[in-house]
Amino acid sequence: MNLLVWRSSWISLGMIKLIECPRDAMQGIPDFIDTAIKAAYINQLLEVGFDTVDFGSFVSPKAIPQMRDTAEVLSLLDLHNAKSKLLAIVANVRGAEDAMHFPEIDYLGFPLSVSETFQKRNTNASIQQALNTVEEIQNLCEVKGKTLVTYLSMGFGNPYGDPYSPEVIAEFVEKLDQLGVKIISLSDTIGVADPELITSLLSLQISAFPHIEFGAHLHSKAEDIAAKVLAGAKAGCRRFDGALKGFGGCPMAKDELVGNMATEVMIEALEADGFDLKLNKVEFGEAMKLAGFVFNP
Repeated sequence: MNLLVWRSSWISLGMIKLIECPRDAMQGIPDFIDTAIKAAYINQLLEVGFDTVDFGSFVSPKAIPQMRDTAEVLSLLDLHNAKSKLLAIVANVRGAEDAMHFPEIDYLGFPLSVSETFQKRNTNASIQQALNTVEEIQNLCEVKGKTLVTYLSMGFGNPYGDPYSPEVIAEFVEKLDQLGVKIISLSDTIGVADPELITSLLSLQISAFPHIEFGAHLHSKAEDIAAKVLAGAKAGCRRFDGALKGFGGCPMAKDELVGNMATEVMIEALEADGFDLKLNKVEFGEAMKLAGFVFNP
């Protein structure tokens, strides 16, 4: 197959969904960001045309103090003409029940780790306990008309020496499939995945579970972002998480944060390869300016 035909078939597989993650960008910042500033920033992101905005989380304020005002932020969002759906992260059933009170929220995200060490570190629970929680939240979502997005944290390896292999990932996906989970995002929590691993792991899961929507929540050094997002697209992944200017990272993973995939770099790489992301570039430019203010006041 020549390159042009191969690229055409790649592009025809479906439209890219970009999930913008201000929650992930903000959550590790120790100085509290004013609620009105958060809301103004998220309102601007809602104008861009992202598929989804991961805007906040219903978790313990002791664990993630920055997100203690998520409900208040939500009350300040202008959703009348919003072009994006809303996603909130939860870490337990109580958080999910809190999120259920808000019809504006479309997706609940839950971090399920394939690393026992990180599961305990991130949600103070074992993997088995976390799987039980996934089942309860999935049932809640089905009753309340919301969709659960399960993130497989440490999905590309971990620094703790816990067991890891493509077979481990497949076992977790199989368990989630049995629970009826429809969206699974493989998360490179500490930025260890290289393009070859991203392509091979995503290809394997997408081919084995074609009825599941797979995403990629990758962290990366700036110089590797383009190669990583294109490696995921090559595998058939059409759902990518990012954050403007690459801010953020998981404060529970290890002492040094590895930044998120910079959305602007992903956009440039994907558009150069022929994907039409259908974003409002004027509003995106305004969002980039506002990001500079929010994260570098």
